[in-house]
Amino acid sequence: MKLTFLGATDTVTGSRYLVEHQDSRVLVDCGLFQGPKKLRERNWRALPFDAASIDAVVLTHAHIDHSGYLPRLCQAGFTGRVYCTAGTRDLLQILLPDAGHLQEEQARHANRFGYARHEPALPLYTHADAEASLERLAAVPFHHAFEPAPGLAMRFVPVGHIIGAASVAVTAGGTTLTFSGDVGRPQDPIMRPPEPATAADYLVIESTYGDRRHPEERAAEVLAGVIGETVGRGGTVVVPSFAVGRTQHLLHILAELRAGRRIPDVPVFLDSPMAIDATQLFLRHTSAHKLSAAQCTALGALPRFTRTPDESKEIDRRTAPSIIISASGMATGGRVLHHLQRFLPDERAAVLLVGFQAAGTRGRALLDGADELKLLGQYVPIRAKITQVEGLSAHADYHEMIAWLRGSELAPKRVFVTHGEPAAADSLRRRLCEAFAWNVVAPDYGQMVEL
Repeated sequence: MKLTFLGATDTVTGSRYLVEHQDSRVLVDCGLFQGPKKLRERNWRALPFDAASIDAVVLTHAHIDHSGYLPRLCQAGFTGRVYCTAGTRDLLQILLPDAGHLQEEQARHANRFGYARHEPALPLYTHADAEASLERLAAVPFHHAFEPAPGLAMRFVPVGHIIGAASVAVTAGGTTLTFSGDVGRPQDPIMRPPEPATAADYLVIESTYGDRRHPEERAAEVLAGVIGETVGRGGTVVVPSFAVGRTQHLLHILAELRAGRRIPDVPVFLDSPMAIDATQLFLRHTSAHKLSAAQCTALGALPRFTRTPDESKEIDRRTAPSIIISASGMATGGRVLHHLQRFLPDERAAVLLVGFQAAGTRGRALLDGADELKLLGQYVPIRAKITQVEGLSAHADYHEMIAWLRGSELAPKRVFVTHGEPAAADSLRRRLCEAFAWNVVAPDYGQMVEL
């Protein structure tokens, strides 16, 4: 079996792994690169393999950094099946068309206002391209063995994180390789804990939080404080939020705070069609999370859903305080850019960053203390208060990751640390060496290894 690392090396985006055995070729994850231009340009480059030669794609979960390149792969000639869990399939039916729509909108806006580097600006793929790629999805139950290509047996194991997320166990020629996917937290307030990983000769493991522990502080306390202070001075709170997972967690906390009268009774807008659809899907997948029927009802009743562009624009014309939750979580695109353009210059306002902010993203620039931000072709001064709310992450930190591995009773011959910025990946590499005395490496982009 051969394994080639085609993404998620030295970065938390672009998850793509090529697994080959005899004449079979399967791509595990098919994510978009996000962040700095140098990474985003990889999305436009010719693939280092013939897309038509890939027998199948297997997805660990639906987040765009793991699935968002799929329509482009189909454009390039891929004609096989895309295997995933039922939860991932349902989420992709929301996420991929929305991603295509957003790329069309960004290209249209760049052409209209003349800030595109290329004329005309083009989307990486369209809404129609994304819809077409959905026809290739094939849902497989957790723990059910399937064979996406001759000689390659695979199985999905739940890992929490978001609905449908799984690790993937691959067996070929007597050798077993496990991909962790994105591993959830053991005490996540809404998602179920990750199940132990299957025994493996080789392990590919994510390292998003490989160099840090999640804080002990309660996110609810921080949210209540910032919202109370901001509304008290007449300001609006803008929350760039990941549509899947983070938004539902945030709405649950806000509903609890509202019920306890710990935050002011101001409107809460969920301004993202994708996040609205993902929230409604979350409420239907009751077996995938911990929330009770009453908690689900409170979560769904809290926000005002704004689906249309006109409804979104109306929010920015308001002068009274409100809470705006809008995608995307790292402010890389979507409606949240318009809200940031409107409220960042307002010293009464606040921006809450509620998730990981990758290097090169607008969210990271805000977190690092930038005094202006380029939005929709224009630089906007930053006068609003910027606060990061930690403790909302759906990723296990290094301590939780090591505990998960101990519970899995693994003894791999070799471990590959991926899906983390360089410092995080190297930190987890070192910690795994110390904790287990394993042979652990952080692979390079394009590196191929024989297993």
